[in-house]
Amino acid sequence: MKYLYIILLLIIAKGALAHTGGDTLRLTLQQVVELAKANSIASKQAATVRETKYWEYRTYKSNYQPQLALSGILPGYTKTFSQVQQPDGTILFQPIHNDNSSLQLNFSQSITATGGTIYGTTQLQRFDDFDRHNVLYNGIPYGINYAQPLFQFNSLKWDKKIEPLKFNESKQAYIEAQEKIAVDVEGYFFDLLLAQVNLKIAETNFTNTQGILKVANLKYELGKVSKNEILQLQLEKINAQKAVGTARRDMEIATLNLRSFTGQEGDDKIVLVVPQNISNMIVSSDKVLAEAYANRSDAIAFSRRIAEAKRDVAKAKGQNGLTATLTASLGFSNTATNIPDVYKNPQNQQLLQVQLSIPILDWGRSKSRAKTALANQQFTEYAVEQDKQTFKQQIVTQVSLFNVMKEQLVYTAQADSIAAEKYQIARERYVLGDLSITDLGIAFRENDQAQRDYVAALRDFWGAYYQLRYLSLYDFETNKKITYN
Repeated sequence: MKYLYIILLLIIAKGALAHTGGDTLRLTLQQVVELAKANSIASKQAATVRETKYWEYRTYKSNYQPQLALSGILPGYTKTFSQVQQPDGTILFQPIHNDNSSLQLNFSQSITATGGTIYGTTQLQRFDDFDRHNVLYNGIPYGINYAQPLFQFNSLKWDKKIEPLKFNESKQAYIEAQEKIAVDVEGYFFDLLLAQVNLKIAETNFTNTQGILKVANLKYELGKVSKNEILQLQLEKINAQKAVGTARRDMEIATLNLRSFTGQEGDDKIVLVVPQNISNMIVSSDKVLAEAYANRSDAIAFSRRIAEAKRDVAKAKGQNGLTATLTASLGFSNTATNIPDVYKNPQNQQLLQVQLSIPILDWGRSKSRAKTALANQQFTEYAVEQDKQTFKQQIVTQVSLFNVMKEQLVYTAQADSIAAEKYQIARERYVLGDLSITDLGIAFRENDQAQRDYVAALRDFWGAYYQLRYLSLYDFETNKKITYN
């Protein structure tokens, strides 16, 4: 019996020492996550969205800055016939041949507090009458205007409340997108890791089954086992060989999926390193909630949604009833036959007007708009309150799940160790003739399942961990807020 046991060990060792050629790329879970964040399409999309939001914010900021624009008509040449009504009512077509060119420099500045706009302008116009050989200049050396809406919606004031919230929300959304990549790639990582474990299990089982079959054949020749047991082992060998093929196919598919998501090219063999448990990490619901409210884009969105609802109410009320616009201007203008004379002794010009609109009969349209906006505001407040509760419940549940997964991982690791030891003992007992083929098969399957259960427990643990990072945007290993450049 001792001789048979030695033969079995030599056969198994020979299979374990089989060489696999080609370059091998060994990757940890953290390395795979960093590769995905650097190279994946999802990462590039997140960066593009962040850049878009940045330039949208810059556009908003420019609305509050002075604007300077140069406009004009150069040239304004015309040669045609135009109808001219005579004093007696008849029409004559007179030739027109002139050039009417102009330049205008305009300055404007919005006033956030009132919603008004102040304008500054300077203009110069040259008119050439080619038929009469006349040249005239007309200009406004300088002028200042002010337009002030009265009893109307002030979009500048509300944008100043809402747009910074939207920009901060987009910055946190980018961090969330990066952490979502970690959540997604963790799934691809463990898909491949499980496939590699399954392949290793299948190859080991095939090698061991071959060795045990050889030992059983020797025992059969000595009359110590039945033909039925030999047939059972032959069947186990065929099934193990099929399992190797299936596991190899699954590993190739999982490898392709991981390469595709992380943006990796090449044909190097990927071997994943089994991640370890972070047993010393303590996570509490209060801590995660505090960080989530401080960091998540959803927390900013709660305030932003309420502000937008209030803005819509103000806009509806601003369109209800009397609307008016005050326009005032002060400046100087002049006309001359040359440019210098335009700026000599210009004439004073002034304008003051109020343009208004008062609905007399609108069949309740204005009131309906205001009531609708108020109802939408109330609905938004209820929806935000519900989302806050869901937000909190999701985090509390995830923290509880993480702590459970951490405990389960310890138990699963212990079960894996026990199953491996039990399988080793069963294999030795079978060689010594102290165990049936049925009990050996049970030990085989329990050992295989224990290994798969351990990988599944690791997957649950790390999935829960990255989900916590995603929900809080906080790194609980280093106790720091998560940031990206």
